[in-house]
Amino acid sequence: MSPERRVEGEELARRSPIRQRRCRARRAGLWGSLPSCVPIDNRHARRLAIAAQDVILPHKKARGLAAKSIVRLTKAVAVVVCFFLISSSLSAATRPRYGGTLRVEIHASIETADPPQLGPGMPDLAPAFSITRWEAGRRAAYAADEKAPGGRPFLDSVEVELARPPRDQAIDLDVGKAEMIEIPPSEARRQPAGRRTWVSQPVRVLLLDFGARVDDPRAREALALAVDRAAIFNVLLQRQGEISGALLPQWLSGFAFVFNAASDAAKARGLAAAVPAPARSFSIGVEDVALRPIAERIALNARDAGLSVSLVPQAGAADVRLLEVRITTADPPRALAAIAATLGLPAPVRIDSPDALYNAERSLLDGFRVVPLFHLADVYGVAARVKGGPGISPLGEWRLENVWLEGGRP
Repeated sequence: MSPERRVEGEELARRSPIRQRRCRARRAGLWGSLPSCVPIDNRHARRLAIAAQDVILPHKKARGLAAKSIVRLTKAVAVVVCFFLISSSLSAATRPRYGGTLRVEIHASIETADPPQLGPGMPDLAPAFSITRWEAGRRAAYAADEKAPGGRPFLDSVEVELARPPRDQAIDLDVGKAEMIEIPPSEARRQPAGRRTWVSQPVRVLLLDFGARVDDPRAREALALAVDRAAIFNVLLQRQGEISGALLPQWLSGFAFVFNAASDAAKARGLAAAVPAPARSFSIGVEDVALRPIAERIALNARDAGLSVSLVPQAGAADVRLLEVRITTADPPRALAAIAATLGLPAPVRIDSPDALYNAERSLLDGFRVVPLFHLADVYGVAARVKGGPGISPLGEWRLENVWLEGGRP
């Protein structure tokens, strides 16, 4: 090819529309100069749309459609990228961490030679945790089981301090000496604002259990009618829980409201007056120190009704016991049978319908051998560094295998 023909060909190529459009895109900084990792925003979208008009689709109508599609596509990609970055940051901040010791404080003083195996609280730690230390009435320590059925817990260990007064528990939680404490009903409304709590369903039935010595049903009914549940509920329980005359709570049976829980001082005095004088005197026993204020108020109500009632520290030697019975299952027939077994009452007959359940509970309450007073929930205060959870089930069972501590080793 002669030099003249080569120069002429280069000049035609330089003046061609395709070459001019490529040069315009290159001057815009888009042709081969936009890296794949550059952030996509509206500015890049518009520049890319201009290049598309000149380079990709010369037709005017097609160029407009392509430009709008590319702008929408790039904006959608930008939204997806931003969402991915934000999700990654949040998941990193809330990702469970392994390690650390959860310090728990409770008010119960368990003096048995061996750690408890049944009941709520510490027995619920198995099989995720194994007991490693037991000091009766003082403390217990549990270590995470590497071969737990549900996988290894996030925590390394759980330490439980026993026999801690409620006020000391609250102080330890405030100063960082404990991560989980019990909150009694009388202290629930006095907690500082913003404190995290774990609350169960009302699973604790507070009741009066009459012994065999109080054999006159009129004396039992007189005491049942004399108890001012509303005053105890408003003042001593700080309106925590539910007033009830039923064994099964409302959330479980659906008909707890049917059983009478109102006081009637006039009728109580009339019944007490008809009882022989020796039968009007009996003792109320309460072993839990936290329940003693309630027992004192019941004794005061009984004296106003004409009954002579005294308090004794040992419930086993008392004529009437003030105690708590716990709901351990969400199946109403089984829960009622368990309560009857705990109180030594006749086992309910076959329960296969709501009417049968109601009749079975009514038969247990007839004669006032047992007088339900309140249904209370389990309430725990939790430190801010405790993540995950809640660490208790609706029945108040401890479920600490799925919680972790902020700041533990990753």
